[in-house]
Amino acid sequence: MPTVANKPLETITPSEQDVQLAAQSSRLLAACLGHGETARIRLIDGEQDITVPVTAMRLLIDILAHMAQGDAITLVPHHAELTTQQAADFLNVSRPYLVKLLEQGEIPFRKVGARRRVLFQDLMAYHQQSRQQRAEALDELTKQAQELDMGY
Repeated sequence: MPTVANKPLETITPSEQDVQLAAQSSRLLAACLGHGETARIRLIDGEQDITVPVTAMRLLIDILAHMAQGDAITLVPHHAELTTQQAADFLNVSRPYLVKLLEQGEIPFRKVGARRRVLFQDLMAYHQQSRQQRAEALDELTKQAQELDMGY
């Protein structure tokens, strides 16, 4: 199985027609989804039933829901290795800033020759930690503003 680092991440931007179809199909799939461990779907083009895990169906519903909102979608396996550019794009930062984070030990990485590779799961852990720190800082600023009776 090829790793994400060996090929560019494909981002799918839905067309207006895709947005409408995704909205309709996500609602229909969500309504039909049972509570078992598997689900069966039948495609109109064929007579063969396809059994898939319910978790995959929920993921499909989530993807369709995002498409219905017009969001661009990129599917990345949790264990995938990303290039520094892919990781920077995910965090919405510049590549030099990401490299600085890597070299400071903020995000684990490994080197393949002269190139750095970042595990997606490590990138997600950093992203979650960063969001948590920002939320705590905002809470502290709000608390201070209230204590100083600044009208917040």
